[in-house]
Amino acid sequence: MSGFAGSLALKVPKSGTRPTSDHVREAMFSALEARDAVDGAQVLDLYAGSGALGLEAASRGASEVVLVERAASAAAVCRSNALAVQKASPGKLTVTVAARSVQSYLDSAVGTFDLVFLDPPYDLPDAELTTNLATLPRILSQDALVVVERSSRTPEPAWPATLTPVRSKKYGETMVWWAVPAAE
Repeated sequence: MSGFAGSLALKVPKSGTRPTSDHVREAMFSALEARDAVDGAQVLDLYAGSGALGLEAASRGASEVVLVERAASAAAVCRSNALAVQKASPGKLTVTVAARSVQSYLDSAVGTFDLVFLDPPYDLPDAELTTNLATLPRILSQDALVVVERSSRTPEPAWPATLTPVRSKKYGETMVWWAVPAAE
């Protein structure tokens, strides 16, 4: 982890998650910071696992982070990691953990987000990811960025007409796609 929480080691759930590799996370955040997409951002981390992506954003200057994780054991790890990052924060930082399914959260979410991570389990059905992506745009800020991480063996997400893909990058077995709200 980089930023103010760089010295913290995050806990990882014992099973059921696939953490983003340090190499991929570092490359992703380097590109995000080059676009000034993190500082002051409202961040949504879907399929959070340990919360590493959302908490990395917090450590690098995001103002608010929501971690969504359905598995109870992983949500508990998210809460523990969030508390550690909040304690290390030099300023006010809000981190919320929603222990529920991604689609349930998206169906009732309020507010807007500037940066959204979707790092679902590699075995998540494509149709479920498609539904998640179709629900997202109503809670995105005008300049939002959506980052999807999947296995390089899976097809590109089926983007709804309300999201425009702008970048993709392969990192070994990992593929990362970026999208923005479609111009109206």
